[in-house]
Amino acid sequence: MTTTATAAVLHEPHGQFTLEQVTLDDLKPDEILVRIEASGICHTDILVQDMFQLPAVLGHEGTGIVEQVGSAVSRIKVGERVTISYGSCNNCPNCLQELPYICDNSVQCNFGGSRLDGTHTIRLAGEPVTAAFFQQSSFATHAITLERNVVSIDQGISAQMLAPLGCGIMTGAGSILNTLKVGAKDSLVVFGAGTVGLSAIMAGRMVGATPLIAVDINASRLDLALELGATHAFNAGEGEIPERVREICPRGAKFSFETSGVEQALNDAIMCLAMAGHCGMVTAPHYGEKYPFSPSEIFFRAANLQGVFLGSAVPQTFLPQLVGFQREGKFPYERLIKTYHFTDINQAFKDTESGDVIKPVLLMD
Repeated sequence: MTTTATAAVLHEPHGQFTLEQVTLDDLKPDEILVRIEASGICHTDILVQDMFQLPAVLGHEGTGIVEQVGSAVSRIKVGERVTISYGSCNNCPNCLQELPYICDNSVQCNFGGSRLDGTHTIRLAGEPVTAAFFQQSSFATHAITLERNVVSIDQGISAQMLAPLGCGIMTGAGSILNTLKVGAKDSLVVFGAGTVGLSAIMAGRMVGATPLIAVDINASRLDLALELGATHAFNAGEGEIPERVREICPRGAKFSFETSGVEQALNDAIMCLAMAGHCGMVTAPHYGEKYPFSPSEIFFRAANLQGVFLGSAVPQTFLPQLVGFQREGKFPYERLIKTYHFTDINQAFKDTESGDVIKPVLLMD
């Protein structure tokens, strides 16, 4: 049975979202229909606007109540609240080894604009539109997703607290805990104090990383980084970041983590490393384009430069852990969140792009 929904439709890159009635396709056997209660906004929702054929329905940090399930769904029941995370194929060697964050078909699953079989989940005025973003497209009152995409977490947690876990917060914390495996007394420099970077700072504090250095150009975010556990905060606008890091870590930092996508930040993240250090990156400068880069500094340091997908996290196990950390007061990610009504989506995007808000969350009701 098809479902009608109200979706925020984007018709031109970086233009205004318009709330329009759309039609959702019938469920496939492994799919579920979720009434969206809340959806986080992520910088990826901004970056992809230049990549997708428009019109499109974006959103990839959804939380809501399951209203229908496909014939092959067994783990999730109607009426459960679920948090939706990233898509995976469930069929490649990595997925079969329970490593869905490095699914062979990750790009197609999450950025293909349709189901893996090429069919569309959303129609506007009878015509298919780009959707199934991260196999959800949660900027809508209802979304189709896959059973393997979702996590059922205790109903006592508000939707606005659950929604942002599925991408940015998971990526920042997971990069430190799962990918880089930072430990007690390890030195860590985090470039960018947005959702991902501040989540990394909180995770670094949890494991006892020290010194724990935050780098950004926004003074208020650097202040927040200090409150959340950073031992030092450097304003990148003042320059000489590698030199300042070495004043604290004379041999260089064991770990650096680049989240901003700024060319100078990536260069500095590499330059501040110690011998055999590790630099993780979750985005790239000049996204999707070539830019001048010399691997010399990586070579001279016998260092590692690693791209990180989704914090190397398996959502079904990692997201409940993050909720547990938050309840214990170890991971206060609620300090990053600002809520908006769904009708105010354009203001939320404006505030995101200006840097006035760290993690906006849309409330559908």
